[in-house]
Amino acid sequence: MNLLIWLGFLFFVLAMVLLDLGVFHRKAHTIGIREALSWTLLWIAMALAFNVLVYFLYEHNAGDWARLETRQLTGGEAAVQFFTGYVLEKSLSIDNVFVMAMIFAYFGIPLSQQHRLLFWGILGAIVLRGVMIGLGATLIERFEWVIYVLGLLVLASAVKLMITREDSIEPDRNLVIRVVRWFYPVHHEAVGGRFFTRLDGRLAVTPMFLALVLIETTDVMFAVDSIPAVFAVTRDPFLVFTSNIFAILGLRSMYFVLAGFIDKFRYLKMSLVFVLAFVGVKMLLAHHVPIPNVASLACIAGILAVGVLASIVRTRRDATALAASRRYDPQRPGSPLVAPSAAGPHPPVE
Repeated sequence: MNLLIWLGFLFFVLAMVLLDLGVFHRKAHTIGIREALSWTLLWIAMALAFNVLVYFLYEHNAGDWARLETRQLTGGEAAVQFFTGYVLEKSLSIDNVFVMAMIFAYFGIPLSQQHRLLFWGILGAIVLRGVMIGLGATLIERFEWVIYVLGLLVLASAVKLMITREDSIEPDRNLVIRVVRWFYPVHHEAVGGRFFTRLDGRLAVTPMFLALVLIETTDVMFAVDSIPAVFAVTRDPFLVFTSNIFAILGLRSMYFVLAGFIDKFRYLKMSLVFVLAFVGVKMLLAHHVPIPNVASLACIAGILAVGVLASIVRTRRDATALAASRRYDPQRPGSPLVAPSAAGPHPPVE
């Protein structure tokens, strides 16, 4: 029965992905914010609906599901762990948006082809994360001290995120990209969204393929950050995997929602730094001062909310300052005769 539940979830994921690309996005087109927002809300709704299924699966021990030692959880505990892992992975995935936007800009990927590229990139990420989660769960089950290693890894990821600039990414220095270019010539045009083409009679790769390779290799680095963080919330491989996959499945649509105005959330990256730092400390204290998952969820949500609200306030202040500066421009015809003052408006000049 356990195997059937795993296979059922994998079949559901595969069916939804194929339905997304094969039916709703069969023809390449530019994804608008309204369409992307609708898909984002749909993926979130499906994750919440699945969380209800998780509750009943663990609460009523469907199919002798709770027989395994790692699944001695009540339905409420399992639901909280899934939702906390989902929120954590979803928030950490936001940093992927910055990187993906830079990759697309660097290789000149047309907007109409970005959704197809993200489909293949995320499909590969699902396989990769499944392997990494299985390995991590096995190590933690056999060696308890691994949780401390993962905690230090998460803290190191927080420091790396704090000091790394997005514009410091250099695709040409990526080892896998250099290996691909060693074996294949590169056609410097998208060529109708294809990954391979012919150049002077030889098989050649296109910028689409190079962008796909870079997305997959950078996802390895993101997975090294996020997967250990989710293990701080739950050690149940099923909850870790399903929360990760639901967060990744919504990443494509979230990219098109956020890519246009991600620069307005200037303090969100710092919020992610604090989230990772909190999770790292939680892992290091796991055997001494365990932090309840409900408290962890509240803390993570609070940190993210502070970052979003601070970003909104800063954006509005900048917009107000910019509008004020434009009201007085001595070089512009028709500009007011009086510059704006912090003390208030001056009387009109006669």
